[in-house]
Amino acid sequence: MKTLKLIPFFLLLILSSCSSVTVYSDYDKTVDFTPYKRYAYFKPGIDKVEISDLDKRRILRAIDDQMQAKGFTKSDNPDLLVNIFTKSREQVDVNQFSAGWGYGWGWGWNPWMMYGGNQTTVSTSTEGTLYIDLIDAKKKEMIWQGEGVGTLTRDIDKKDERIAEFVGKILAQYPPVKK
Repeated sequence: MKTLKLIPFFLLLILSSCSSVTVYSDYDKTVDFTPYKRYAYFKPGIDKVEISDLDKRRILRAIDDQMQAKGFTKSDNPDLLVNIFTKSREQVDVNQFSAGWGYGWGWGWNPWMMYGGNQTTVSTSTEGTLYIDLIDAKKKEMIWQGEGVGTLTRDIDKKDERIAEFVGKILAQYPPVKK
């Protein structure tokens, strides 16, 4: 009986440990992405992002790491301007588990459900979205946008890792592969 009551808890742990980042991207199909080699941050846009300065620096460091790994150089004379935007929302999950016994089929009141066990758990999490925009520095036009959606953490020891995962998965889609 006690093991049946623990099943929802273990399922919740398994599902939360599998949480990942879902990514999307969009781009201008007329653009040739090969000439872009230098980047800088679009300061007016970065300054408007409504997150803590600590998290903002974590995101910018992760972008620097990914861009440099792709062969880009940070420059005062950039080909690309990088901008970010974030959103978040609270997500509430309600799970019900019934371990009742009974007999027969159909609708109706089951007196055994009172003794069999109903369990409801409520959990909350914060889902975040990070947008990374790449803007042609000369034309001042957005040429690529990546978006990552996933569960955020408040654990300071895991923030760097989680932000690096968001940025890494988003920028893995840049440059786009033309079909």
